[in-house]
Amino acid sequence: MQRPQLVLFDVNETLSDLSPLAARFDRVGAAPELARVWFVSVLRDGIALAAAGTSAPFGEVAVETLRGLLAPVVGSDGLEDAVQQVMSAFTGLDVHPDVPAGVQALADRGLRLVTLSNGSTSVAEGLLGRAGLLDRFERLLSVERAGIWKPAPGAYRYGLTECGASAQEAILVAVHPWDIDGAGRAGMATAWLNRDGARYPAFFRPADVEVDTLGALAEVLH
Repeated sequence: MQRPQLVLFDVNETLSDLSPLAARFDRVGAAPELARVWFVSVLRDGIALAAAGTSAPFGEVAVETLRGLLAPVVGSDGLEDAVQQVMSAFTGLDVHPDVPAGVQALADRGLRLVTLSNGSTSVAEGLLGRAGLLDRFERLLSVERAGIWKPAPGAYRYGLTECGASAQEAILVAVHPWDIDGAGRAGMATAWLNRDGARYPAFFRPADVEVDTLGALAEVLH
């Protein structure tokens, strides 16, 4: 793997820490474990649309999926308030503890830093703004402009085109193996951010680099 010039970051769960969502689900009267079920369901349905060759905004998929999960728990009278509370928590998340120093270390190495998210640019902007990291990023990109979610090839092509870079000049950083697989098939180098010591699925194309923090990635890309 040659040293990349451009680092494309996934945002949701890669940069943002989703763990506080469990408490918000509990607060609205739902089981905390539903937080994980909800997020995985949003990814499932968005990727299913991509497989069908179409797309919907992340926020629309997130809200409608949330309504389906919460309706049996909170009832119709409290449903919209519960949905608003969860979505407010989601859009107000903070970054993982390793992100500020890791992003700074990557920026110090002269790498171009860009986000490429299935979510909206406003979510990425809020997340990085709260962390004081907005000025480290050259651009914040959303696949909403591409018209297709990752891991469809068109999503990665969109990010590369917007940045004026070839696939051989770029590396995608993500916690999701499906994202790593998609970027690899699009010709990009890949870095799997495995904070939890998980097992990488054998049916996906392996990552070029596996690290447990962004700081460790900066050391690899020295």
